[in-house]
Amino acid sequence: MDLAKEVTCAQPYKWNDSTWSIKNDSDQNSGMGLHVVAMDFGAKQNIFRCLAATGCQITVVPAYTSAEDILKIKPNGVFLSNGPGDPVATGIYAVPTIKGLLDNGLPIFGICLGHQMLSLALGAKTRKMHHGHHGANHPVKNLKTSKVEITSQNHGFVVEAESLPKGVIETHRSLFDGTLEGIRVEGKPIFSVQHHPEASPGPQDSNYLFDEFIELMRS
Repeated sequence: MDLAKEVTCAQPYKWNDSTWSIKNDSDQNSGMGLHVVAMDFGAKQNIFRCLAATGCQITVVPAYTSAEDILKIKPNGVFLSNGPGDPVATGIYAVPTIKGLLDNGLPIFGICLGHQMLSLALGAKTRKMHHGHHGANHPVKNLKTSKVEITSQNHGFVVEAESLPKGVIETHRSLFDGTLEGIRVEGKPIFSVQHHPEASPGPQDSNYLFDEFIELMRS
């Protein structure tokens, strides 16, 4: 089922709340940094807080927003959020949008459902898991650094690693069952992960992914 349409925002809006710090009790971001358009498929708010903590200006748009309308906003990058439901069902309207953004060459970062639909747009396949991954303390191996990250997860569908097309590389893998946990596109500023680097509450081992997104937009 397409459940994203039940939980997405009704209209675009700006997001300014940042993460809280014991060193600075201000949780408002000036929004004067790089401009990110976030497609809301049912996003966890702490993802937006983590983006805002990097200094980004954030515009959140509904799940069914077209690539043309997103590009009119002139973002430096696009974020594809998490959300509920079957990625194939939501992808009926979201995948054409993502393909349009891929053609434009903008930096793209996806999490969870956003990761799954980015994979579909690139030509991969998804399947429903028998049980899924839920909760904290899931070990995920970063295949580039060989480090094991402790992550939070909440998904019932997964991208099939063997379906990744040429030029799309697996970057992270679950050490529970060997399923795919992250991808990147060779030579392009496009990547995504299945787990939740914003974690709230939970481990923050994968928080560096937000910094990687920022660096891709800057470069």
